[in-house]
Amino acid sequence: MKKISVIVCTHNPKEVYISKVLESLKEQTLPKQDWELLLIDNASTKMLCGAIDISWHINSRHIREDLIGLTNARLCGIRSSVSEILIFVDDDNILEPNYLENAYTIMHENPSLGSIGGKILPNFEVDPEDWVKKFWVCLALRDLGEEVQTYFYNKQTSDDMKHPLFAPIGAGMVLRKAAATLYADTIANNLNRKALDRTGNSLQSGGDCDINLTLLKTGWGVGYFPQLKLTHLISARRLTKSYLARLNYASCRSWIEVLDFHNVRPWAKIPAWSVFPRKLKSFFSYQAWKNPEAFIHWKGSCGTFEGLANLK
Repeated sequence: MKKISVIVCTHNPKEVYISKVLESLKEQTLPKQDWELLLIDNASTKMLCGAIDISWHINSRHIREDLIGLTNARLCGIRSSVSEILIFVDDDNILEPNYLENAYTIMHENPSLGSIGGKILPNFEVDPEDWVKKFWVCLALRDLGEEVQTYFYNKQTSDDMKHPLFAPIGAGMVLRKAAATLYADTIANNLNRKALDRTGNSLQSGGDCDINLTLLKTGWGVGYFPQLKLTHLISARRLTKSYLARLNYASCRSWIEVLDFHNVRPWAKIPAWSVFPRKLKSFFSYQAWKNPEAFIHWKGSCGTFEGLANLK
């Protein structure tokens, strides 16, 4: 059995980005015979098996997943993998050369951890305006310092499960195969949970949290390890007011939805009729017309209101 399966999920990838992603995998310090590379082509318009060369890796496979959606692609990767440790790599993630080696060591030394992540640092296609920094968390960017952090939920000693701020996100997420399989089995027939993450033009982003909460409920721990480092390539279009507004709206809405799926309800349900007046009041509270930052915060509040109205 291989030590690690690297699962790269992609849909119509940007050629210059996917090339850099694969180049970073070529440079990994973990010998290639110890890991496999799975390139999951998630319903790309052009079949990637003839367009992207991964023959440089002795244990590589092109796999087509015709059901659109990031979660469907990840489930395909989980099912197809043969290793004890899995790593999700987005098609704009450049791993540090020791990422795979460090990931295996950490998981080997911490057998009770089900998922871990680390630092995600930006590489911007164009210099962002200063206000964009307020929304780095929306862009899956994080540097939580040099301290290792872990969390376990024990329902015998704690009534309230939480999703810690340092819990891993999808970019570079490291998963134990047994934990990933448990998650995959749990949502196999649940279309609503499969729609929690990117699907087509939707910017939903709750899939990562869904994975973590599923594992926490079943006894696995989650962790942050600063020695895991990757660079996230950020295109110019993702630094615009319109994109970040859509992203913040979807993130806030999906955050409530995923917590609700796991019976974590720190908020009260609101009446559907109250959504519009709340949005209108929030528009003036944030002075959404004032600048891009205010507008994006307002869109996030709109997503929150819609999420609260849809609570069970």
